[in-house]
Amino acid sequence: MKIHELAQRTGLTPPTIRFYEKEGLLDARHVQRGENNYRYYCEEAVEHLLMVKKVQAVGFTLVELKEVIQAEEADDLPLRKKIELLSQKMQEIEKKKDELVQVQTHLARMLANKMALMDSAEKGS
Repeated sequence: MKIHELAQRTGLTPPTIRFYEKEGLLDARHVQRGENNYRYYCEEAVEHLLMVKKVQAVGFTLVELKEVIQAEEADDLPLRKKIELLSQKMQEIEKKKDELVQVQTHLARMLANKMALMDSAEKGS
């Protein structure tokens, strides 16, 4: 598929997709160049970019994402180091989840207080 179809299917813009490719988040598994120098993307590129969006949405930077991808793909990196890097990222995700739960709990209390105020104001009318 061409870049515009990939953009439609992922919700990303063509310049963003080109940037991700330049940054090494899309590689030869995901994109091929035709004789006309057009980029052609495989189906796996859609899933990969959707995963990139999800990871970014939970707060990971592109640098962190590249570290995870490179750790997974690095042939010269010892298995122990790959495990260490992936475990570290999972711990960071757990920490972010805990922080999100704390924020959600705080917002729920605020909402409950506002709803109670609204209920008492309506009963007093």
